Formats: sequence, structure tokens, C-alpha cells
Amino acid sequence: MNNELNWIQSIKPSSFYQGTVMTGIGDDAAVVASNDQYDSVVAVDTMVEGVHFKRTTMPIQSIGYKALAVNISDLAAMGSIPLYYLVSIAIPKDGWQRSELHAIYEGMKEIADLYQMDLIGGDTVSTTKHLVITVTVIGKVEKQAALLRSNAKPGDILFTTGKLGLSSVGLELLLEHGTAVEDNSEWKPYIRAHQKPEPQVKAGRLFVENDIRVSLNDVSDGLASEAKEIADASGVNICIKWEALEKALLIAEAEQEKQESWLLYGGEDFQLVGSMSEKDWQKCVELFEREQLQIKKIGYVEEGDSRVFLLKSNEKVELNKTGYDHL
Repeated sequence: MNNELNWIQSIKPSSFYQGTVMTGIGDDAAVVASNDQYDSVVAVDTMVEGVHFKRTTMPIQSIGYKALAVNISDLAAMGSIPLYYLVSIAIPKDGWQRSELHAIYEGMKEIADLYQMDLIGGDTVSTTKHLVITVTVIGKVEKQAALLRSNAKPGDILFTTGKLGLSSVGLELLLEHGTAVEDNSEWKPYIRAHQKPEPQVKAGRLFVENDIRVSLNDVSDGLASEAKEIADASGVNICIKWEALEKALLIAEAEQEKQESWLLYGGEDFQLVGSMSEKDWQKCVELFEREQLQIKKIGYVEEGDSRVFLLKSNEKVELNKTGYDHL
């Protein structure tokens, strides 16, 4: 279905030397046993200039903010508490000023301060052409409480937190008009969703703290792709109801093909998608309302062989296309 997913499966170890490894390749983050109360949660992501960001669409400080935010989102999808981060940066010999590099780290500090995360190390090297930022994050989650993609069961409801598609719309606006669109009040939610996404740490913690069994994934490469990862990990089929997907104004006004592109395949919203049992749903809705967080039912899980379907206009169509593929 997706070359990147196939590649990841091809390098996944069949066993581990260390008995402390609880979850390795195949989820949003690795989980390693650390003490009697908590397990450690570790994730890493890389952003490459020209692929993941451009200076024409991202203020310098926002590049750093987003580089850390996307990693914190992986911790959120595990129900983890963020603790530390490390940064490896490859800097072109020409094209980047020292002041701009400092601004990137200031951007990371801006979001790190929100979660009381400490910068504890990293590496700095030179490269020939494009800036490359790799961030590793470390968090903790209560013993054996990590929220895994493999937790989905037939009969579960499918849900998302927050609106999808905003980041993709924001990127298109920025590519067409440049950063001047940041001053357009109507477009601001879309621009912010792309430049400064908000990891759903609080939502992930609500599930853990209230002992609600969920499968969970963060929407980085698109809803269809993230649903497929849950389907693969859990050995179930995922059914997404088109009419249940909340559509922001600019999305609702667009033609159908564009809507599907943004909502199903756009990615980089860094909301959460997952499943839970029907019996937990009302309790969860009340918890989220109390904390002023969004959660919305968008489909269901059924028995099957790891496929994803879209239900629209009384038709059930398999989604064979996914979101962004790095390979």
C-alpha cells in the first residue's frame, strides 16, 4: 500500500537483545521498561529543508518550534509525559546565518517550555546544501500503560481529536501567497496549523489517567495512512465515515476531490486518531468536554484483514492510497 510502510516492515527486528524493550519499530515511539512505576518512551524525527520546510513558508523560529512539536506529538500518541530532547543539526556552509540558527533553537525552547522539557544533548555537523534537523525526544508513561496502535478491536468506534486538513490548506496558502498571509485573520487557523502545530499531549494523558483502552496514532502523514497503520498493527479493518469528518470553512467550500486530498491524505495536522470501545465513549466525551478538548466519532472498527474503507453516499470504497510517502 505504501513503500515507506513496506520499508519499515523490512527492517523491523524479529527479536531484541535487551529484555527491557517492550515496543520497538512499528508504533509512534519505542517503549522501554525503566523502573517499577514508569516506562521510558523514545521517538525521533527528521526535518529536511526543501522537503519538510522552506523559508518562504516558515518563519525561522517556527522551523524550530515545529521540529520539536512533531516529536512531542509522537509522545502524545503513546500517552506519554514529555521530559527531554536532543538535537542533531546539519548546517550548510553557506546560506544560514548564526542568528537564524539561534532562532531555530529559540523556537524549540518556546514549545519545550510549555511542556517543561529539557535540552540534554545533540550534535552539530556541516553539510553541503540543505539544513537538516533531527530531534530525539524522551518521555515516560505509567508501567504497561502506553497507548499502542495494536489495541483496536472489532466493534470499537473510530475517533479523532480536533479538525483535520487545516495544515494542508495552510501550506497551499503559504506556497501561493508567501508568509504575508499570516496577517489574514480568516486564514490564521490554517497557517498556524501548518507552522506551529499543537501536540495533543493532554488528550493522550486523559486516556492513560482514566484507564481508557484506546488504539492511537498521530496524524502526521494523513488520516488514511494513520488508519492503515492501526489496521495493520491490530489486524482489523477501519471504516471512515465521510459525512462524520468535520470540515473547516475553506475545506467545506472546496470541490470534492480537494476536500478528500486535504482531509484524508494531507497530513501534518498532528491531531490524534484512534479507537475505543462503545462503553468508554460517553465517559470519554464527558472528560474531554470538561477539559475543553475536542473529540469526534468518525467511524468504526470491524473484523477484517488490515484494510481501510471510506463510507460515502451509501458506498464503501477501499482506500488504497495513503498520505505522504518519503520513499
